[in-house]
Amino acid sequence: MLNAPTRSFIDPRICEQARLTRDARFDGLFFTAVRSTGIYCRPICPAPTAKSRNVEYFANAAAAASAGYRPCLRCRPEAAPGTPLTRARSDLVAAALRLIDAGALDDGSVTKLARRIGVGERHLRRLFVTELGTGPLEIAATRRLLFAKKLLTETALPITHVAHAAGYASLRRFNAAFLAGYHRAPRAVRRDRQHAPTNTLTLRLPYRAPYDFAALLAFFARRAIPGIEEVDAQCYTRRFGSGASAGILRVTQLRNEPALALSVDCPDTTQLQALCARVRRMFDLDADIAAINTQLRTHPALRALVRRHPGQRLPGGWDGFEIAVRAVLGQQISVAAARTFALRMVERFGMPAHTHTGEPVRLFPAAQTIADADLTQIGLPRARASALNGLARAMCDGSVSFRPEQSLDQFVASWVELPGIGDWTAHYMAMRALSHPDAFPAADLVLRKAVTPDGSLAPLRQLRALAEHWRPWRAYAVMHLWRSMS
Repeated sequence: MLNAPTRSFIDPRICEQARLTRDARFDGLFFTAVRSTGIYCRPICPAPTAKSRNVEYFANAAAAASAGYRPCLRCRPEAAPGTPLTRARSDLVAAALRLIDAGALDDGSVTKLARRIGVGERHLRRLFVTELGTGPLEIAATRRLLFAKKLLTETALPITHVAHAAGYASLRRFNAAFLAGYHRAPRAVRRDRQHAPTNTLTLRLPYRAPYDFAALLAFFARRAIPGIEEVDAQCYTRRFGSGASAGILRVTQLRNEPALALSVDCPDTTQLQALCARVRRMFDLDADIAAINTQLRTHPALRALVRRHPGQRLPGGWDGFEIAVRAVLGQQISVAAARTFALRMVERFGMPAHTHTGEPVRLFPAAQTIADADLTQIGLPRARASALNGLARAMCDGSVSFRPEQSLDQFVASWVELPGIGDWTAHYMAMRALSHPDAFPAADLVLRKAVTPDGSLAPLRQLRALAEHWRPWRAYAVMHLWRSMS
């Protein structure tokens, strides 16, 4: 059986076989470029198969674009599953990619990007070329272009709004970039698809099968805060926003294709790309699930669990501060009790807002609000209320953060300095808020029971040693083990 590559380098022999068989497991893991046409495609492209002597392979769309190829209009590279961050060989490049995905180069420079991750600009460029085949600016430019094409193809959003939503400073720059990238004007692509105007935009968010959407919905349903989140057997709904304006998003699973549908009423379309990235992380859509399962099922403690639930994903969180607060609220109490406290906090301290239809909502309170709030009013013990006040103040002064460039060790080390935040809480936050695949809350009692045949409490040292075999996917092992005890 063909195994998908898990690193940024690619084996032409594997790519050739995947291309000739149109193997969907490789969709988004590499791109095929045809010299005779000047076009790059997904390995599943339905176009007639090109002769091998005319083909070269690239690990990502930006590298193909940098080599002078333009995206295929038939297989639509913008519709491919995202490239897993784990395919970067170094933590530095992975951190830079997370920042780029958050829009760091939409209005910033490579110099500032390099400074944020603690290296020189030349060194960062050299790492990118070595590991990804192209530079940071090229990665960001391709990201903007493909997202713009996605909006043009899948929505009726006006072209000016498309340009701003994709991160272009002006319509002129967008038109020039699109013409250079596709050899067609944006309006020509828009004429190919007709959409009825609507306040709701619906975008397709692809993933790699297998994908257990039902398990994610069940996880979110147990923790949903009424008024902010609604979860049923088919859909996740959330109110979001800042200030007085709120948007609504809904996530469902598409039938007969490996993708979720994101429907969104968004008051600020310039936030669309960041919103899509947030939902992709929350629903773990870019995971290299084949690599994860291959690693975990080599261990006897996980083999049967992976076989039973091969589509298990890592449930992320909408907002880092919200996850941090809820993690502290949930210490030593049930999930249901923690949700009750979260609801009281929203009702007492939440930010009032309205959707575009006039629906009044309350959004999760900001750190500035919680920093000096009297949380004993919602029934919290004084010690826990004080811990939450301290957490919020640390967020406000920058002592702790959810910056995506942090390593797991850096993140945990900064958070455990706060009163009321231990190793378990910090690792749980890393799992949910950063979606870190190797986060491991080892002190968890359910986890320690799940690894023993008789359900007794495994010694902490034994569990840590056992988990070394699960790196760098310990967080996925945690989800499997938690699920086995539910």
